[in-house]
Amino acid sequence: MRFIPLSVLLLGSCLVLPAVADDGAALLQRLVDAERTQSFNGTFVYERNGSFSTHSIWHQVGSDGTLRERLLQLDGSAQEVLRVDGRVQCASGALADQLIDSQLWPTRELDAAQLGEWYELRVLGDSRVAGRATRVLALVPRDQHRYGIELHLDQQTGLPLKSLLVNDKGQLLERFQFTHLQAELPTDANLQPGAGCRPVRLSPAQAELAEAWRSDWLPPGFSLNSVTQRRSPASDEPVACQVYGDGLARFSVFMEPLRGAAVEDVRTQLGPTVAVSRRLKTADGDVMVTVVGEIPLGTAERVALSMRSTAEVAP
Repeated sequence: MRFIPLSVLLLGSCLVLPAVADDGAALLQRLVDAERTQSFNGTFVYERNGSFSTHSIWHQVGSDGTLRERLLQLDGSAQEVLRVDGRVQCASGALADQLIDSQLWPTRELDAAQLGEWYELRVLGDSRVAGRATRVLALVPRDQHRYGIELHLDQQTGLPLKSLLVNDKGQLLERFQFTHLQAELPTDANLQPGAGCRPVRLSPAQAELAEAWRSDWLPPGFSLNSVTQRRSPASDEPVACQVYGDGLARFSVFMEPLRGAAVEDVRTQLGPTVAVSRRLKTADGDVMVTVVGEIPLGTAERVALSMRSTAEVAP
């Protein structure tokens, strides 16, 4: 489970401090181990684009190693997510539509050696979150194609109690912060979803659909993780979705046949999430290519411009 997200000024001051004598890779591995082995429940605040929401979370590690998680929004519209072993089982509210379109909140197997190629791991010192002592770990990007992250890891459990996501100008894009944490096993009743939690179904893409598109350019370190498909709510056409990642950051590329529909290119950003759409002409008709993810806007635009139909480049 990855939580991405003091002030921007404080974060900026942290990032210029020299790293203390500690091992960032070891801290990162402890986080991975904690989320595989540590049951907990708590309440956290999420901030994006100037808006705040409060959530409860239950994370249960079963005796057989099965991971069950439930996330419930406590204010505003009712939103809920339940997942088992990293796969979303059901969702409600706006989250349901988002999760049907793409598999959000995936299991993350963070690899310090891999991430070290694209991020500098800096241990910044000690802090305190939700009344608990933490160690602060910064992942500073080595290029302009990804965002920086600051993690406050609980010294007792290794769990992430706070995270901040910032762009290359040091501006805060997203914040996650626990206000209360209990490192104890949630009950089965805590993990039962509400009546409005809709099942999420993702269909594996057909082989020919998976191979129908490729990118002429990807940000360094990003590779294709998965391919799925869904039906367009507008045209009932099959829509291919390719998911790319660098081991931490992710973005999705959707390819939807337009069948003569009049649509305009889109370029927008909400907090850390960007969406770039462009019309692509192919021998079978125009297709709308849309890139969505937590990457810089310029990077998303370049990916969108690089998508090609393999039929167009076939010898």
